[in-house]
Amino acid sequence: MREGTDFFPLTVDIEERTYAAGKIPGSFFRREGKASDQAILTDRLIDRPLRPSFPDGFRNEVHIVGTVVGADQVNPHDVLAINAASAALMISGIPFDGPIGAVRIAYTTEGTWTPHPSFGEGEESTFELVVAGRALSEDPEAEIAIMMVEAGGTEKSWSYYEEGAPKVTEEVLAAGLEASKQWIRESINLQRELVEAYTAVRGPIETIPFATFTDYEPDVWERVQAVGTDLIAKANLVTSKADRNAALEAAGEEIKTALGDEFADRPGEVKAAIRALTKKLVRKRIREEGVRIDGRGTMDIRPLSAEVDLLPTAHGSALFQRGETQVLNVTTLGMPRMNQLLDTITPIESKRYMHHYNFPPYSTGETGFMRGPKRREIGHGMLAERALLPVVPSEEEFPYAIRVVSDVLASNGSTSMASVCGSTLSLMAAGVPIKAPVAGIAMGLVSDEGAYVTLTDILGAEDAFGDMDFKVAGTADAVTALQLDTKIDGLPADVLAKALLQAKEARLIILGVMAGAIAEPRAEVATSAPKIVSMEIPIDKIGEVIGPKGKVINTLQQETGADIAVDDDGIVGTVSIGSKDGAAVNEARRRIELILDPPTAEVGVVYDGKVVNITKFGAFVNVLPGRDGLLHISKLSSLAGGKRINNVEDVLTLGQPVEVRVDEIDPQGKVSLSLASGAEPAAEAASGDGGNGDDPAAAAASPGKGRPSFEDAFEAELVADLGDLGPGAVEAESGRGGNDRDRDRDRRSSRGRSRRR
Repeated sequence: MREGTDFFPLTVDIEERTYAAGKIPGSFFRREGKASDQAILTDRLIDRPLRPSFPDGFRNEVHIVGTVVGADQVNPHDVLAINAASAALMISGIPFDGPIGAVRIAYTTEGTWTPHPSFGEGEESTFELVVAGRALSEDPEAEIAIMMVEAGGTEKSWSYYEEGAPKVTEEVLAAGLEASKQWIRESINLQRELVEAYTAVRGPIETIPFATFTDYEPDVWERVQAVGTDLIAKANLVTSKADRNAALEAAGEEIKTALGDEFADRPGEVKAAIRALTKKLVRKRIREEGVRIDGRGTMDIRPLSAEVDLLPTAHGSALFQRGETQVLNVTTLGMPRMNQLLDTITPIESKRYMHHYNFPPYSTGETGFMRGPKRREIGHGMLAERALLPVVPSEEEFPYAIRVVSDVLASNGSTSMASVCGSTLSLMAAGVPIKAPVAGIAMGLVSDEGAYVTLTDILGAEDAFGDMDFKVAGTADAVTALQLDTKIDGLPADVLAKALLQAKEARLIILGVMAGAIAEPRAEVATSAPKIVSMEIPIDKIGEVIGPKGKVINTLQQETGADIAVDDDGIVGTVSIGSKDGAAVNEARRRIELILDPPTAEVGVVYDGKVVNITKFGAFVNVLPGRDGLLHISKLSSLAGGKRINNVEDVLTLGQPVEVRVDEIDPQGKVSLSLASGAEPAAEAASGDGGNGDDPAAAAASPGKGRPSFEDAFEAELVADLGDLGPGAVEAESGRGGNDRDRDRDRRSSRGRSRRR
């Protein structure tokens, strides 16, 4: 928290409850955890501005629980939770230097900052900024010191830029930070009104009894300072992290030995004082000499390197290194159905771009358990995801689910920003057509009595010893993400504006190094990645592509080897086709296009068809993609040696190839077929009146005699075979004890005559 406090006194929990309809969680890319990403982010948003607002040395544990009992899915809940947590502390009697106010503002496509945007308004903006701060006096118009910033571009921001919306530059952000003060002030004044109303009813709020603790007493500090200043200052001159740590450890042991007899029963105080002295000397050297513990100036960046294609089996891989910080990034591409499904109290139901961040203990030379992702890992992954999201192509442009994983191999400062840089490289190496490369840099700050020194590319020790952790990510001409945490009471907006400009200079240098590894996205995805094409189809055609019980789409997938997914947004349908084999994708797309716009069959033409469905009255044969015709049971006798067919299954099976001729296409597009070889076609060819001769079945089914009636044709065949049985024939035959097949045949004959009458 602050110097003299070695553990966190504040715990924040957000419990999400909503009575809205639930969504189905889980996907191939889902990472399981105790709390949702949104809840963890909200916890962090509350924790970061509140933590510095407790007294020095205050070590009582404080637990703040925010419960969302209902969500309208219109208005975000996180900023409300920050203000509510501050208000609760203000009336609790807990020692708290508040109130803390917070606001979300959105940068519209017209170039204005709008406070408290809804989810919909946020999506229609180019950038969202969450800012928390505190008032520097009790005056209702008091100046606001900024304590926390969380910001990022929206998913559609780049498309808005391409349409002419103004880009979010450092100057625009500085104006946004200044504008946020007005609404932060309003929240603070509202909380003060709450306190007044509370005390008017219940009386003054009494601060609970508490004690503050120090890590060392003044006498220990004086002796450690006298004995150890030169030793620690000399150790801090070592620029290598490992060697410097060894030198500092040796200096600490020398100080402990020198003071061992004097403070024999107080070794913990001596150790804490040594750390405090180290921090003081590091800050003093930066402030007075402009020299940092690794020998750099305040604006210098550590050596940079970048390379791609380290892993031949990955769809895209890259290694980014800045000083002793090294991160390996891997991009994996998947089918759209691998999008991560979300079950939250926000309207967001899924996301197709996911960034996961892993920080194993070995990255800092330590041992430890490696279980699920911790809050820090989830937060860093979300920050990197937010930084890249604005430049990720839309699903219409690039119909893939995209997952990037950043594995920290070595850590000494800002692995999250190294993840941003490495992710850009791996995405471009994977052939993802991002709108522009994105780089990130972490800034630090050392302040003393109103003087501020901003540091570029901070080390881990500078993060621990400094007053600010300020991360900025963006392209060459726009900021895509921002995160600010302070350990002091707040920062003036002009200090942050200067830090933004200093960060841009560093970002441009990093982008130049990245361009040396890969300048632009590859034109094609890797050979190991699936090849995916996407096409829009009319929503009323979705059923034809899927087919009854999925028969059509399943057949397409089996025969082409492609993976096909169909989705719709209620207006149009989208078909995504993917396979590692590009030929399979092209063939599947060709067949789907034929289903959408099937070729027209021609009367008299012979086709090589396939039986796709069998009914009691005939078989449906597919003659062209998306075009089936009926081969009536009355036209199958040639397959049984000229005998009458009682069951179509006796002569045809599903999937059987069969050569057919188109006899007629009625005005509704229904196709009537006959066998291309056999008795029926031969009779037609021999007859002068259309091939019917005296055959009543053939005459009834002839395309030359008007629209065919398959029922009439079948009955004509029965009459020719058995004679006219009359309306009571079925009962008569039943009474004579005819066999089951005869009775069934007679019933069919009787039903045919009844329908005609």
